[in-house]
Amino acid sequence: METNSLEIKIKEFLDQKRIAVAGVSRNQNHHPVGNLIYRRLKNSGHDMFAVNPNMQNYEGDRCYSDIQSIPGGVDAVVIITRPEITEQIVKDCHEAGVRRVWIHEGMPRRATSVSPKAVEYCVKNNINVIAGACPMMYGANVDFGHRCMRWFLKLTTGLPT
Repeated sequence: METNSLEIKIKEFLDQKRIAVAGVSRNQNHHPVGNLIYRRLKNSGHDMFAVNPNMQNYEGDRCYSDIQSIPGGVDAVVIITRPEITEQIVKDCHEAGVRRVWIHEGMPRRATSVSPKAVEYCVKNNINVIAGACPMMYGANVDFGHRCMRWFLKLTTGLPT
């Protein structure tokens, strides 16, 4: 099987132990995706850190106001925020020494955290960036719905490069 650069980036991202999710939400009904990603990665054995400046705790875990506040730092960050906030978070990642960032993009595409400025900043600052798709489409025990999304996006060339 030939491996493309996206598959390598995804494997390297998911191989990290300490991962933060910037954009967990206190509103499960309107913004559940960051919460779902947090739980899935935590259940997969990752040490997870919730980031939201408007929350103190998330599901019994401490919630941090920003990436730099996490004791001991993190290896990778999933960003699921509005694009204009993503731009600040990638700068925070750079300041904190984070070398891997996954900027979430849902379906439909208007449900995106991807900001071209944020992606450009990552590239210029040597941050390995996955700009689009969802971590829940990869790794062990992918559910049927996310497996279908990955297949559809691959078929329509909708996966990030």
